[in-house]
Amino acid sequence: MAYAISEECIACGACVDTCPTSSISEDDPIYVIDAATCTDCAACVDSCPVAAIAPA
Repeated sequence: MAYAISEECIACGACVDTCPTSSISEDDPIYVIDAATCTDCAACVDSCPVAAIAPA
């Protein structure tokens, strides 16, 4: 099960550098996680200041 970024995302980019598989990218207007490359490591979860990342 991959993680997903909700509409609560404030597009700060804090999660991007924490992803070891580079699965997070900027979209309009929020960031998105590529479910095909996400390894469920949850490294991004703690980096999000608004808790917008959760299991999909």
